[in-house]
Order: sequence, then structure tokens, then C-alpha cells
Amino acid sequence: MEGTTGGGVRVVSRRMIWPEFTSFLNGELSPERETVHLTPWDLRLLTVENIQKGVLLPNPPTGGERLVEHLASSFACALGRFYPFAGRLAVAGVDDGASPPRSISVSLCCNNKGAEFVHAAAPDVAIADIVASLYIRRVVWSFFPLNGVAAAHAATESLPVLAAQVTELCDGVFIAMSINHVVGDGTNFWEFMNTWSEISRSGSGKLDVSPSPSPSSSSPPPVVKRWFLDTCTVPIPLPFAKLEHIIPRCEHLPPVQECFFPLSAESIRKLKAKANDEVGGAVAISSLQAFVALVWRSVSRARGLAPCQETAYVLVVGCRGRVGGISAGYMGNAVVPGAVRLTAGEIL
Repeated sequence: MEGTTGGGVRVVSRRMIWPEFTSFLNGELSPERETVHLTPWDLRLLTVENIQKGVLLPNPPTGGERLVEHLASSFACALGRFYPFAGRLAVAGVDDGASPPRSISVSLCCNNKGAEFVHAAAPDVAIADIVASLYIRRVVWSFFPLNGVAAAHAATESLPVLAAQVTELCDGVFIAMSINHVVGDGTNFWEFMNTWSEISRSGSGKLDVSPSPSPSSSSPPPVVKRWFLDTCTVPIPLPFAKLEHIIPRCEHLPPVQECFFPLSAESIRKLKAKANDEVGGAVAISSLQAFVALVWRSVSRARGLAPCQETAYVLVVGCRGRVGGISAGYMGNAVVPGAVRLTAGEIL
């Protein structure tokens, strides 16, 4: 099926990919249908749009349909390892004594309905068009599937929770992925992407799609079961009758202009050394701390804040390995926000 996504990007094909379980389950059939109840960390992201990241690569020796079929095959194998991402979000009424119920619950149904896989082409776009400018070109948005979809949309419209798009450029390929933020966080996103990459590159590295790609992966085995406090009600009732009530209204605002600032390893080393020189050895400043301070100060200066105006810098703190019961392979959101607050005068 062909179509357009905008910006000169043409959709060559769009299909559903089902998990390839054979290699991961010792030849057994696919896992039984199961329901994964969502935690407060998951549910707070119902109004948030998908996590979207992509990688820009030069053209491989063998491209076109052969490349796309190879990537689709290895994508299916990775999906077999992360099979909940082939499921769908489901909404159910909670028995609260009212008719109709005034509360609902949202869960992830592992029903193996598949993830979307899109093949697109942008023959008039070159790698230089993307990387040469400080500003990200609008055409890049068209390289991603499921644009503008919030988690609640996926639940009400039975949309896939995972989608990938392979866009062929005139001299390269852009491989993008979108994942519903309710079913996983950034760690899960990159574990899947890295597993897909390892499977795709396994063996001799040739684009031979006749045998099934090896499912070897260095990532920890996924842990599907969610972690709840002992006092938490499962499933968690949400205090509204319909999920549509929390879906944000679509306002036609002018598009935000995005920039990408690359910093080399050398510039980070210089920044770290400068920061440590300024504190005179009183405390050791890490690369991350020096970078965060630079960004915080630069943003505060650009905003022209009054010296007494309070400003905050928020980082997400991973809970894997820090909270009992949440292992390295935990599937789901396992981060909490950590905020530091100072006045603009102190920052500058």
C-alpha cells in the first residue's frame, strides 16, 4: 500500500509484524494471552505522546527491498523477545457499585496483534540535508510512524503500541521507532532497538534473509510482570467513566522549531576541567554535572529571568537496581523525577 506522510516522503508499504517466538521459546508456541496491569508510573503517562527516536545511517551495500525485508525479519525476532510490545492497551470498567461504572482501568493485553512496520522513501532528501543545519528540518518528522499519538489514543482506538519505519534517502537510510510511553520507558526503548540491531547484524553480517536471524542479545532477559507496592490496588481504578475524558484536545499551535546541539568528547572534557578549576578542588565535578550546569545557566540567561525568579532543573532517576523488586530487565516505566531548584541569580 502506497501513500504519503508529507514533506516529500512516500509510503511504499505498511504492514503488521507479528512476534517470531521460535528461537526464544525453544520451539514452543507463543505465550498464552496475558494481561499486564499498569503501575502508577505507567498510568501517569496516558496523556504523553510516544517515545520517538531514530538512527541515520549511510546506504548499505545492498539496499532496497532486500534491506527492508531483512530489517522486517530481524524486527519480528526482536519482537519475540519483547512480546508485550505486540499487544494492545485495553480499557475496562471497574465494579464500583455504580451503573454504568464511574471508574475504569487500563491494562496491556499481550494478545500478539503485532507491531506496525512502515517502508517509506524520500529520494529527494540527502543525509547532508538533515545533519548540516542546526535546525531540524520538518521533513524529519515524516520519518516517524504514529506521530502525535498519545497513549490514551492508542487505548481508545486499538492502535499498535510499537511501530518502526525504514525510510530510504537518496544516500542513506533512516530507521525510526515509536513506542507508547505507557508500556515502556527510554531504557526499554533502547533495549529493544539494540536487540533489533544485534539480531540484524548477527552472523556474517550479510543481508541473507533465508535463514532466521540469530536471536542472540546482550540485553538482560525482559521481566514482564509489573512491580507494585503491597498496599496498591490492582488493577488501579481511574476516577473517570471514559478514557476520552483525559485525552488532550488538539490545538492548532504553530510548530515548535527544534535544534540539535552536538558536543564532542573533547569539548565535554574541557567543560569538565573548567568546572573543576572554578571550584578549586573543593568537590569533584562530573562530566554530567558540568554539562547540566552549562545548559541550566544558558537557558536561564536566554529566558531573561529576574535574579529572584526560582528556576528548576529536572532529571529522571532510574529505579532499576535501586529499588528492590525492579531488576535490570524490568519492562515498564521505572523512573522518578528529581528536581533541583535555585534562583536565576544563583544560577547565573
